[in-house]
Amino acid sequence: MFNFSRRDFLSHIGRTAGSAVALEAMAALGLAPKSSYAGAPNLAGAKPGTSVLILGAGLAGMVAAYELTKAGYNVQILEYSTRVGGRCWSLRGGDQFTELGGEEQICRFDPGNYFNPGPWRIPVYHYGVLDYCKKLGVSLQPFIQTNYNAYVHSSTAFDGKPQRYRHVQSDYQGYVAELLAKTVDQGSLNQQMSREDCDVLLESLKGWGALDAQYRYRENELTSARRGFDVWPGGGLMPEAVSSKPLEMQALFKSRFWKNIAVNFEVEHHMTMFQPVGGMDMIAKAFEREVGHLIQRQAKVVSIEQDNRGVSVQYQDMANGGVMARAQAEWCLCTIPASILGQMSIQVSSEMLSAIGALHYDSATKIGLQFKRRFWEEDEQIYGGISYTDLPIKLISYPSSDQWSSGSGVLLGGYCFGPESYMFTAMTPAERIKWALEHGALIHSQYKSEFQNGMAVSWHRVPTTLGCYAMWTPELRAKHYQNLCQVDGRIALAGEHASYLPAWQEGAVLSSLDAISRLHATVIKKASHATF
Repeated sequence: MFNFSRRDFLSHIGRTAGSAVALEAMAALGLAPKSSYAGAPNLAGAKPGTSVLILGAGLAGMVAAYELTKAGYNVQILEYSTRVGGRCWSLRGGDQFTELGGEEQICRFDPGNYFNPGPWRIPVYHYGVLDYCKKLGVSLQPFIQTNYNAYVHSSTAFDGKPQRYRHVQSDYQGYVAELLAKTVDQGSLNQQMSREDCDVLLESLKGWGALDAQYRYRENELTSARRGFDVWPGGGLMPEAVSSKPLEMQALFKSRFWKNIAVNFEVEHHMTMFQPVGGMDMIAKAFEREVGHLIQRQAKVVSIEQDNRGVSVQYQDMANGGVMARAQAEWCLCTIPASILGQMSIQVSSEMLSAIGALHYDSATKIGLQFKRRFWEEDEQIYGGISYTDLPIKLISYPSSDQWSSGSGVLLGGYCFGPESYMFTAMTPAERIKWALEHGALIHSQYKSEFQNGMAVSWHRVPTTLGCYAMWTPELRAKHYQNLCQVDGRIALAGEHASYLPAWQEGAVLSSLDAISRLHATVIKKASHATF
């Protein structure tokens, strides 16, 4: 039996059936990345001053507060943390973070350096996030997802030596083109295609795969123009160019490097991608400027009750020794992650309770490492992008900003999910960083001499979320999704867990806009009934 991961499965569909079919499959799995954002909702008609209590000041909560206050609602937000943004979070020098279990980390990055433990990139298809960035004046810059000069690495292939992405991409594409050209030339497709169609296909394969006149992928100037030269063309009396030799075909196929190449074919990773200038939390800070006065921080929600007149929330005021307090409103939008919400008392229907309890959250670990100098640029000419590996760290992502700058730099030294992340989660932060350094040194030998300090965040140990994102399956969606997203009396839920884009900020934004639209409709309907 084949053991395909979701990503392997979707990549296989994309390669064999095309991106449209892949998108349908992603939608069925709850991973479809394209946004259905249609602009701000129409919330006209509510009685001015109608009160809404929002639980959680992540992106979902602050989007809702932003739109509801514009429509005349009276909004209050309770937030457990001392900061806003939820998983929209950046760590800089001087920041402190205490994870579940009491391990405290103090960020010692140099001024200007930062690390995004949560979201770190914005796909071009996430129109909602991009539109709010534009509205709120958040400066964006390109995020470099694919870099042909980065590496692909396997501990079991090519003696563990990392290979340039451009070598793997060009050679794999060239060999596949050669094999398909041989099939066409031998007449194996004659029943499916006319001779004229076969000739056109051969012509396209020749150009697509950089094949020679005999439809072979071989060492020559044509292939080197794709994968690079051993000695690059120069000027004057410099040495003549020397073509590079492609990787051996069987070794390349057995390496399974194609899995890493296929990642960047997925629509969610298409260029151009974006990032806020200065850190992902620039988005959270922009919303905070708009609705920050509505937020009560360090308010740990304990229970949520409702009746036909309104909603009452009991919480611990952690800023005042944890004394119990109560907040009330006519309506409530709860954006608390289901991983936390399922542990508290909430007065909703049995169907919604079952939906909340059914959701599990995936584990994820991200490790930011600061080095004395940007050796990946100075020594290896890697400017942004991602190197992939089969080691537990899974990838190394290089900063997409401040290229050519002198001094220290921070790269993402590991980003893993599932089993690898559970392994990291069981470690102390110092152990995670040590492991990331040991593994990363197999790709970049400079790690050992250039490392300065780091931060390691395992999301199952983040007290406010206890996990990275909601893990929906088609079966869970069929049974629970509608119940989770209903307006239940006077309470509605929102967040990435209540969307078809789990793990993406766009999911939180769209979920919030949909929830307040339906909550608003319920408010209007109830008000109209009260007039009779």
